[in-house]
Amino acid sequence: MFIKIFQILLVISTIVTGMSPEEKAQLRLKVIDMFKHGFNSYMKYAYPADELMPLSCKGRYRGSEPSRGDIDDALGNFSLTLVDSLDTLAVLGMFDEFERAVRQVIQYVSFDRDVIVSVFETNIRMIGGLLGGHISAKYINSRYPLRLSWYRDELLVLAHDLGLRLLPAFNTTSGLPLPRVNLRYGIDLTLSKSERERFTCTACAGTLILEWATLSRLTGNYLFEQYADRAMSYLWERRHRQSNLMGTILNVHSGDWIVRESGIGAGIDSYYEYLFKAYVLLGEKNTDYLSRFQEHYSSIMSYVQQGVAMVNVHMHQPYRLAKNHMDALLAFWPGLQVMTGDLKPAIELHEMLYQVVKKHKFLPEAFTTDYRIHWNSHPLRPEFVESTYFLYKATNDPHYLEVGRTILTNLEKHARVPCGYAALSDVSTGQHEDRMDSFVLAETFKYLYLLFDSIPHRYIDIDQFIFTTEAHLLPLNLLLFNINDTLKKEFNKQTLLSARLYEQKNLSLTERFNEKRAKNNQCPAFNDQFQSHQYKEQLRKNIRGDQDMTETVTTSSSIGIGKQTRESHNRLTPSEFSAGDPQHIAQLKQMGIQIQTMSDGRIQLIHNSANAASNEDANDGIIFIQDMMEFMKNMNELGQSSSSENRYHLPLSVIPLVTSSPLTKLISFTVGSAQFGKQLHGKSGIFAQLYVAQPFSGCSKLFFPHYLYSRIGIVRRGDCMFIEKARQLEYVQASGGIIIDHNISLKSSNGAIFSMTGDGNNNVHIPIVLMFKDEAFQLLHLLSKQPNLIVYIGEEKYLQESFYQQMDILETYFEPFNQTNRKWIYGEIEWLKKKNLCSIVPMKLKQLELIIHQENNSIDINMMNKIPIIQFEHVIDANENKSAEEIAAELFNNLNLTAVNFDGQLNNIDAYRSAFDKVIRTALANAVNESLKSNITVRQEQQIEIPIEIITTVKEEDQQQITTTTTTQTTDTREYTEKRSKINDIN
Repeated sequence: MFIKIFQILLVISTIVTGMSPEEKAQLRLKVIDMFKHGFNSYMKYAYPADELMPLSCKGRYRGSEPSRGDIDDALGNFSLTLVDSLDTLAVLGMFDEFERAVRQVIQYVSFDRDVIVSVFETNIRMIGGLLGGHISAKYINSRYPLRLSWYRDELLVLAHDLGLRLLPAFNTTSGLPLPRVNLRYGIDLTLSKSERERFTCTACAGTLILEWATLSRLTGNYLFEQYADRAMSYLWERRHRQSNLMGTILNVHSGDWIVRESGIGAGIDSYYEYLFKAYVLLGEKNTDYLSRFQEHYSSIMSYVQQGVAMVNVHMHQPYRLAKNHMDALLAFWPGLQVMTGDLKPAIELHEMLYQVVKKHKFLPEAFTTDYRIHWNSHPLRPEFVESTYFLYKATNDPHYLEVGRTILTNLEKHARVPCGYAALSDVSTGQHEDRMDSFVLAETFKYLYLLFDSIPHRYIDIDQFIFTTEAHLLPLNLLLFNINDTLKKEFNKQTLLSARLYEQKNLSLTERFNEKRAKNNQCPAFNDQFQSHQYKEQLRKNIRGDQDMTETVTTSSSIGIGKQTRESHNRLTPSEFSAGDPQHIAQLKQMGIQIQTMSDGRIQLIHNSANAASNEDANDGIIFIQDMMEFMKNMNELGQSSSSENRYHLPLSVIPLVTSSPLTKLISFTVGSAQFGKQLHGKSGIFAQLYVAQPFSGCSKLFFPHYLYSRIGIVRRGDCMFIEKARQLEYVQASGGIIIDHNISLKSSNGAIFSMTGDGNNNVHIPIVLMFKDEAFQLLHLLSKQPNLIVYIGEEKYLQESFYQQMDILETYFEPFNQTNRKWIYGEIEWLKKKNLCSIVPMKLKQLELIIHQENNSIDINMMNKIPIIQFEHVIDANENKSAEEIAAELFNNLNLTAVNFDGQLNNIDAYRSAFDKVIRTALANAVNESLKSNITVRQEQQIEIPIEIITTVKEEDQQQITTTTTTQTTDTREYTEKRSKINDIN
């Protein structure tokens, strides 16, 4: 029945055009010109790379550029943009370019590569692109026999090969695919059980059925559709049975929900899209997909839609907001609503999105319900263009042509660069990003072209196809695209091999959805009102204005929102909670929750219903505590390291190494850690110089990246999420980040240190900490006095150990030191005895070492069981004419020591000259004596190493108890007599 309404909506005959055919034709030609600029730039500057870098005018290969985290999992060094653009070339009528591109893909694209890729992205872009290219090639050849007469289903063969390489991802107990797979080696135990691979998003697991069902029906390999269907069925079983809503992230092995936020945006969007489109593509026998979609759709319109906004709620408590912003991916929803026949809410939601576009020129990656920017980047996404196209096709309303003109103009004015079209890192400033995703050519320009194409069947009859989520063409009638018998036999052979391989490996695949829904689905009658453009304009007028989206009452949204429900929407959630926010503290107090700060910096929440302002507040307090426990459990699972001890909640220290006054006490600032990025607990602390990032918010592309390279960037809190600031810093290859809090009244001494959370996508690899504002100002003051200031971030008790481990890194912050300079040598004496090795402290780092060893204004040489080992470099044979006293004095002077700590007091080294002379004489005697016991010859250029371990110290010089250990040395037996005489002289 939905099919009928879909077809009715697409053939509305009432045409009232506000844009002349000539204007539409000009805009259509303009879109072709824009597409050619992007595509030709890719072919000229980037091919065969996966993507074009339009600012650098070069290609982006996997591994050739700094990692962007999960974004790069779409790349596999398989000419992604070319494959993704194939059917766009066909739709735009660029048949020569299409035929040439097909040849290039067949000749050069291979998937036998040792690379780990995203199953989701590889499916929608590569398999979808290959299928769209194959279908387009067959279609063009059927209509224009002279075109592609040489084509023999090679793209389908490539798609089948790639599908087989993704199949190992389904070898899980749940039947859900792992998020990543190695194209050459599949899934090994390490990959399948690693922390990074345990979780997948709902959309990642539920956006396969269109491509894989098509692949199965074109090749005869039933495995693809079977596995995709099992995944969809398992996801349906994991819905919340009361709300019928889905979460966003779940464990692929257990099926447990990790993130229970439910909405229609990132992480879940295309799951809903593929439920409905699977019914459209696969026919009325597959009514499971339709009934599931209807259940979800009803819940979404009841809980997720608030006013005209589509917000995220908790799947288990759907009346509670999970966040107060929306992301750009939800812009696909009006287009899907058009397909289902629900036109009123589609018009209203699209108009709300258009108001955001008009205010900011583009749709920001995330925006608030009062039309403000939350995440300010825009990668030229196609979803809003897609919905605009479907609304125009369903209504013929010229308003949507004007919307398309606005989109086209903004793209050309603000995104076009000499080598293509560049994404925007900040829509408010127009700052570009060196990025042009493949979907810009695959989707954005395709939908723009179709919007302005006045002859819908100009080259390809679009009504015979359904679009995938990547806008690739799949035929509604798959029987029209049969393959030859020889290829069928080959596919059948591979199917049998694959079935034996994978069916036996699956331990416990989820059972099929057995209970058939037999609801009487009624198709709504077509409303004559939609033939009037005035009626549609009235719907849109209600959306316009500056009022909060959630307060806008529409004809399709719920009107009767009770007071109790509205108050519950504004209740504080664990993900929003900040222990440093006085308003949050006040809200918790009203709910009867008291905060106590523990000695290690953690906070403890104690709930007492008797202290709540009302019974309702007490109940809210119970819910908050329960949600906080679940939230912390989920965050620990998301950010958990492989070690058994989870230390993410523990605070860290920022210690500036102020060299202008080396003998003053160390300054240490307590800071909060992050639940994402590199963890600095234990012995993983870092040393680096500082640089204040510009813009200071750190929410957009950072200026002067060469100054931030390998330094710790300082940014302020606010305007975007913590993890977004971290991504910006990581993009310019900063070694870490310090985020300055905005509350000046709090200090680490009186404020609770809390751990920063991410957004569920742990794709940041640098460490990030949060510092209170007052203490940050102290750090900035030190930085102004010492521009090359080096700081340590980590656990304070591991400062010294981290220093010795990272001396090579620290040395790079200074001028290259003279190799002839003397060095101090440090190491653990027991380890030294076993390995005969030690660490070298260069002359340049002596001052830093003095600072690091400060405790009670002195240098503690025994702290952390690190004992100084002094190395004397001397060639005995070259000093035969010198007395032992002369040798001792020379060695002592060469040490270049100025101060030493004895009994907690810093003293001038000259006061202990005689004690060290005695030590050196004894050490020399032992060294030469050891050499006499060896039969190994010592060359003149060899050196004698005399490590000295200071075990105890007292103030009196003559009571120094010094034990020496020596490295084994050798001597020439012919010089035995001379060396023995030296021993006698020393003794």
